[in-house]
Amino acid sequence: MFEHLDTVKPALKRLVAELDGRYRYASVFAAMDDARTWRLNRSGPSISTDSITGGSGYCVRVFDDTGCCEYAFNEFDESMIPAIVKTIGERMAAQNAALPEGVTPLPTPIPADEPCVLKKATEYKIHPRELGDEAILAKLNEVREKGMAHEGILDFNAIALYYSYRELFLSKNRDLDQTCMYTDYALVALAAKGDKIKDYYVPCSICGGAEVFDTIEEKIGIAAETAVKLLDAEPIPPGEYDCVCAPSVTGMIVHEAFGHGVEEDMFVKDRAKAMEYVGKRVASDLVTMIDGPSGNQTATFFFDHEGTLAQDTLVIDKGILVSGYADNLSAGRLGVAPTGNGRRENYAHKAYTRMTNTYFKGGDSTLDEMIASIDYGFLLDNPTSGMEDPKNWGIQCMVSNAYEIKDGKLTGKIYSPIVLTGYVPDLLMSISMMGKDVELCGTGYCGKGHKEYCIVSDGGPYMKARIKLG
Repeated sequence: MFEHLDTVKPALKRLVAELDGRYRYASVFAAMDDARTWRLNRSGPSISTDSITGGSGYCVRVFDDTGCCEYAFNEFDESMIPAIVKTIGERMAAQNAALPEGVTPLPTPIPADEPCVLKKATEYKIHPRELGDEAILAKLNEVREKGMAHEGILDFNAIALYYSYRELFLSKNRDLDQTCMYTDYALVALAAKGDKIKDYYVPCSICGGAEVFDTIEEKIGIAAETAVKLLDAEPIPPGEYDCVCAPSVTGMIVHEAFGHGVEEDMFVKDRAKAMEYVGKRVASDLVTMIDGPSGNQTATFFFDHEGTLAQDTLVIDKGILVSGYADNLSAGRLGVAPTGNGRRENYAHKAYTRMTNTYFKGGDSTLDEMIASIDYGFLLDNPTSGMEDPKNWGIQCMVSNAYEIKDGKLTGKIYSPIVLTGYVPDLLMSISMMGKDVELCGTGYCGKGHKEYCIVSDGGPYMKARIKLG
């Protein structure tokens, strides 16, 4: 499907060589993608080939003593090389001419370009295209009918998606080639009682193919039954409680409370409080935080969009903030090594420091032990949204469900919706138990502020903490 990149690769190398003779560094990033989404609800089936991120095209990047310049385009053959070289030259000249008189451009560190040849692909058992539209829609229809069979269900939506892409990164010394695919599904149950309507969302994702559907049957009852239970949920009395966080809520805390705050392009702009705390304690001894594209999730890849090889980054080590993560330009400004977190929304967008698969490592406790340790509190599940303030370390997150715990046991009472707030170090320092098993999910997209979306995953184990709820 992505053979066109093999066809144009020799010409792309000639483009890099032509630019390398004019600038201190030159590279080209090339991408092709393939996406498909299947939806089934009361309105019937639909199929879409659009994706929030991605797209097929090329981006050239050059560096000289005055700065960096990029040029993106979506068609390419060898005859276009002179025009591209000319355009890059004109853009670089325009950047320099735009500087106010007497202002010297800030030197831009030239990226390292150690020799590397790499060609890798993620693994899968069943490509969704092999199943075909008819089979996948039939499966979703079967799932929907089983969901609709539950009493109180108004509608039951079944959604499946796969996204596959191939990317090249070429420079004087680098020849990198990766092909990756992730597949996910989501079930959304809507329950009704009188004029009250509640919904419950159950996601699942893997770095892989249609084998993810093997788990879909077991999630139908969870979605439908929980939506019905939410019809009787009450608002929670505001206060600070001992809480057990499900892995999905742990992941939201990882992502919102600390993930954005250690993106080092925020350090360059002095927009993150975390830069003052490197080497200092920010969490309890139980907290070890990792960001990296290894594993079996949606943000798994082998090199980032700036040609930096993928690696896991240790962010917090037993409560101590060790490091943030950085794209190439930010790392150069800060005098540190890039971490493989330079990611673009697509080939035509700027590379920013972005999270990949971000999570807390597991500990030694069990869920039963955590619940038994609480006199009065809640089990939090099903996060829906979140916001963070990297400059001041405040968070505000929405959680769908809070299950009451009294005298070390779940009572069956449910509260909803829940607002989780607080000062990040207070929350992280309060973590007193960490579960053994780590779970990640990546069905959502993360924006850089209000834009620049990338697929990410987050998670961790069940964990116990003291949290402000309202």
